[in-house]
Amino acid sequence: MGKPTWRTALSDRIPGGRDGRRMLTVTFVDRIGSGLWGATATLYFTYAAGLSTAEIGVLLAVSGSVGIAGPPLGGLLADRVPLRPLLIIVQLVRAVASLALLTTTDLGLLLAITSVGSLGDRAASVLTKLYATRVAGPDRVRYQAISRTAMNVGWAVGGLAAAAALTGGTVTVYRWLLIGDALSFLASALFTLGCAEPPSATRIAGTSTPASSEPTPGDTAPSDSAPASEKTTAPTPWRDRRYLTYTASEAVLFLDDSVFKIGLPLWAVTATSAPHQLVPLLLVLNNVLVVLFQVPFARFGATPNTARTSLWPLAGAFLLGGAALAASAVGAPWFAAVTLVLAATAFTVAEMLHATISWELSVVLAPPTAQGAYLGVHGLAQAVQRSVGPLAVTAAIAAGPLGWLGLGAGLAAMCGAQRHLVRDRGDGALSVAPVTVSEH
Repeated sequence: MGKPTWRTALSDRIPGGRDGRRMLTVTFVDRIGSGLWGATATLYFTYAAGLSTAEIGVLLAVSGSVGIAGPPLGGLLADRVPLRPLLIIVQLVRAVASLALLTTTDLGLLLAITSVGSLGDRAASVLTKLYATRVAGPDRVRYQAISRTAMNVGWAVGGLAAAAALTGGTVTVYRWLLIGDALSFLASALFTLGCAEPPSATRIAGTSTPASSEPTPGDTAPSDSAPASEKTTAPTPWRDRRYLTYTASEAVLFLDDSVFKIGLPLWAVTATSAPHQLVPLLLVLNNVLVVLFQVPFARFGATPNTARTSLWPLAGAFLLGGAALAASAVGAPWFAAVTLVLAATAFTVAEMLHATISWELSVVLAPPTAQGAYLGVHGLAQAVQRSVGPLAVTAAIAAGPLGWLGLGAGLAAMCGAQRHLVRDRGDGALSVAPVTVSEH
């Protein structure tokens, strides 16, 4: 046999085959657009739309609240209709919403448009995860790690492009960056069009029939003749108290996102003697560490029981991060800088660990025949965190060093509580059998 080509080597390293690789491209292109818009949104609404600070706050708060409905709605639909066209439609909705922002400066219309866009953003996140789960099968955790790497690289590319463009500082530049965001969604839809529909346990279960519909002598009556009370109904996450409790605990553990985006920068400039120039470098450090180490960290979620055990080091990372932030408030500038770097590293480790653990447990705890609905409910954790997280971290800042110690300890305690929640039942299973849709 000849030596494998670089394409063959790449195929072997990325689960999901051709469709898995194409969905990585979708993720990368999508995040480039998000990087463009994330660095520009406030400036656009201020200078291009002419909104006040209070109006921008209302705009973001309302659209964020509406977006909370995106994950469960997207997941519910994904169990009932083909996933690929649904994902394409959502991407097109996001593109239209982005372009529609260019057409008005009226606050009411902007509220409606950004709400639709937020709904699409949150739904797209869950649908992309569901597609990856179905095509990657048992290698879903490794795929997730590679996907997160592609996300961070995409964010970096978009952010750097926005930073370069913003040197112009004109309203026209803000509009073109918004157009770039819309084009990224259109490109994502086109790439998704080239993907195949992944196998779905829900659709297979709903369409499969016996090889012969003709009863043979001695056969029992078809199941359709059974009383309605005896027919099997699809499980629903809204009646699964264990999964709902698990999702609530996830909303707490996702706080590392608000710590990095809001808590750490505010704390560094208001409560420590570290130079302000350090703040963007801490965000760069986070991005670089995720790109370098997210894939190796996939081993911490290789199996359900490994993911459960990894909640202990996750608790340790949260504790260390909180303690380091508390310590950064005292001492010379060099000490504050060192402890802030330590805190940023600890919370980045927590981010990578939790991303791996969360992906595996959220899938394995969901019945295969209702995977979309369950993952949609799990998506609520991040949506809720984005609304409540800023309040939690600003409360920690207001409380001073003890606030960060308390936040770190609280997150560690939640890790312990979640580990108890997802304990096995004595048969080696955490909830339902750890089967993915792609295995059917």
